[in-house]
Amino acid sequence: MLRKQLGVNRRSFLKLLGGSSGALVLGISLPSMASDAPAAEEPPVDVNAFIRLNADGSVDLYCKHLEMGQGAFTAIGTLIAEELDFPLARVRLSQSPSNPALYNNTFWGQVQGTGGSTGLSNSYLQMRVAGAAMRKMLLQAAAQSWGVAIGELTTEQGVINGAGRTAPYAEFADAASKLAVPSPKEVTLKSPDSFRYIGRKVARLDTGKLDGSATFTQDIQMDGMLTAVMLHPPRFGAKVASVDKSAAEQISGANSVFAIESGVAVIASDFWTAQKARKKLKVNWDESTAETISSDSLMAEFSQMAKKPGLVAETAGNVDKAWPKAAKTIELEYRFPYLAHAPMEPMNCVAKVANGGCEIWTGAQIPTLDMMAVSKALGIAPEKVVIHTYIAGGSFGRRACPGSDYIVEAARIAANKPGVPIKMVWTREEDTQGGWYRPPYLHRAKAAIDDNGKMVAWQQHIVGPSIISGTAFEGAMMKDGVDHTTVEGALELDYQVPNRQIEMTTRQTQIPIQWWRSVGHTHTAYVKETLVDQLAKAAGQDPVEFRLAHVKNPRYANVLKRAANKFGWDQSRGSDVGVGIAVHYSFFSYVAIAAEVKRDGKGIKVTRVVCSVDCGIAVNPDVVAAQMEGGLGYGLSMALFSKLTVNNGAVKESNFHNYKVARMRDMPEVEVDIVTSTEAPTGVGEPATAVIAPAVANAIASLTGQYATELPIKV
Repeated sequence: MLRKQLGVNRRSFLKLLGGSSGALVLGISLPSMASDAPAAEEPPVDVNAFIRLNADGSVDLYCKHLEMGQGAFTAIGTLIAEELDFPLARVRLSQSPSNPALYNNTFWGQVQGTGGSTGLSNSYLQMRVAGAAMRKMLLQAAAQSWGVAIGELTTEQGVINGAGRTAPYAEFADAASKLAVPSPKEVTLKSPDSFRYIGRKVARLDTGKLDGSATFTQDIQMDGMLTAVMLHPPRFGAKVASVDKSAAEQISGANSVFAIESGVAVIASDFWTAQKARKKLKVNWDESTAETISSDSLMAEFSQMAKKPGLVAETAGNVDKAWPKAAKTIELEYRFPYLAHAPMEPMNCVAKVANGGCEIWTGAQIPTLDMMAVSKALGIAPEKVVIHTYIAGGSFGRRACPGSDYIVEAARIAANKPGVPIKMVWTREEDTQGGWYRPPYLHRAKAAIDDNGKMVAWQQHIVGPSIISGTAFEGAMMKDGVDHTTVEGALELDYQVPNRQIEMTTRQTQIPIQWWRSVGHTHTAYVKETLVDQLAKAAGQDPVEFRLAHVKNPRYANVLKRAANKFGWDQSRGSDVGVGIAVHYSFFSYVAIAAEVKRDGKGIKVTRVVCSVDCGIAVNPDVVAAQMEGGLGYGLSMALFSKLTVNNGAVKESNFHNYKVARMRDMPEVEVDIVTSTEAPTGVGEPATAVIAPAVANAIASLTGQYATELPIKV
């Protein structure tokens, strides 16, 4: 996602929001990153709280970002505990309420949401300032109580010391709640050399997933709750013409069957009964306006479009004049299929419509969009929609659906049963075939070197559907028809090439699409890094040295060198071993990956990977390493296994038996190297996903001599 770097002078204010039962509650707000205007004064309402210091000495924190496995709870807890000077192990985290005015992503304006690898980076200063402000207020309260100057007092892990006395924070919570909040300029943040938690490995705060105590949407139980399942059209764009529900309603425990905009809903006492009734449905589908495309025909269209001029997203120099002067030119066509997100927790949602409003319980990644979508679907005011966010079993972008599809679906079902909580559950098959995929793309790429092996020209035409068109992000992320998510990673090439031109052509279909982990970088990084590798080969140069000779950014060059050195870069490893390297900048982070592949008798296996990452300060190195490992594992699926096939407007694959993903047996040995830095933290959730595929492709090419121009790679 687009953002500007947060500066200290951008912080607005802290506001004390009243206390009760001896509790000190503190919230902090920052202005939208899209504007330099000062923040407006906010009403003193107690829901704008990130921290609650309780009378018993415990600390409760609200996490404004969805915890979906990426470590959001741990990161937010670490930042606040660091500046509050409080034991991290005694911090309790929960998801914040849905309120974009109070819990907005500061890089997105008045939108509450998690995505674009911005969760930690947009919270870094905000949460630290909140912790430091509370600590100062507690010191002020203690100083007044003990009749000493505040400078005579110190804190140590939840305890105030000085003037020959000592007391826990809780003793001053009520008194501190009555003090004026210091302005940000009056708050002093710790220097990195005094960090206790930031930059160190600490235990994760979302361990409830390990012992079963964590509550996911699927775990929710309510009095009188019913379960709903859906029967969606067999082809995208088809509608319900008529339903014979007689057999389904005869199933014991079945409650009701009815059509809604997206298909036919079946409500029953429990999931298995609903599934049983669903199988008895006889639906006549109106397919008069249904999608008719197939994967092959769509790619054929893309190929023809790529041969014609597209919208120019970026240009420098003159590529047309550069081609005749080039010593060697490579021109290739790359193809990328539809991809499903396939989180381990399929889509689900609990909804209740009553008293003119709607309550939603789900793992909401962008609750602000979901709130607006439900408001529009039910024809009620946005403030009548309340979203309760629960931790999620993975997302990879899926739970940030621009159309809020499954959430709107649950609300529409619940609207047919006023006052009754309805748990709507998608099966894995519904999740795989229900849409909202990573779009397919075709690249026509052409690049050239001169007699000295220097890159002199680069032209790239990207053809595919637009994710952003028609969404709430269109105004910010589309300019003159160019979708930023389509061309990101291709613009402002990481290498010095004097003549460049990036073009884009959009071809929409009825198959719903959205961002997928690493978004546009999933295909632009692959094209860039495999094409650069081929140019290095054409120049007769080592792939690492060729890249370094063209790199502009020292941080980019540094991760490349580190990955190569730690890997032990040497392309001469025998006839059964191949090595490859790739480097890419995305989400404000730099990632380089060196990969080793071997013939294993049944094909080729990725055996070893070294990943070097520069993501600014690593708030928790263990979480950073986990995100690199998980991200490259996810990208390995894209590289070697995953593909959705469309036939006449319907998706063929339905579950993990035919939509293949990387299994534990496919994971290589992984070493993660984190660059030491004092820069502000940047994204770690997505960058590795984009880099592993070209690194593996280049390794396979070093073994076979063939560079794959279509994913997944066929070996």
